[in-house]
Amino acid sequence: MTTDGAGPIPDVWRRVSDIWSHTGWMQDAAAIRFTFATTADLGTTFDCDKRGPLSLTDRMVVTEWQEGKAIGIRHRGLVTGTGRFTLTELGRVTQDSCGMKHCGFRGGSVARSWASLPCACLRRVSRGNLARLRDLIERPH
Repeated sequence: MTTDGAGPIPDVWRRVSDIWSHTGWMQDAAAIRFTFATTADLGTTFDCDKRGPLSLTDRMVVTEWQEGKAIGIRHRGLVTGTGRFTLTELGRVTQDSCGMKHCGFRGGSVARSWASLPCACLRRVSRGNLARLRDLIERPH
């Protein structure tokens, strides 16, 4: 999923790399609590309280940090999978989310049977999240 347009790369990176502020533009993120000494680098861990039909705490770790270019995340709680934000040369943001590529649930057959529903919903949520991010970046201060 890619934004239609966002802005200058430094402005876009500032928003995407400030993980704590994701609750301001990610509809499904209610609160973020860091569980590591750093809040912006490879190895950073945090818990994200999710809102919506499946309210839960999503445990995440930053698996990739390319300054000004990309952030990779691994979900390692009840919901498992990977996600990645990539900035293009035009200041656009691409999000490969766990809902689009790799998504699963820990647990037995009941948990696995529900896995396709939230993964499909994440695609819609991701589109809205990227639109809100773009609006924040493009909005005059």
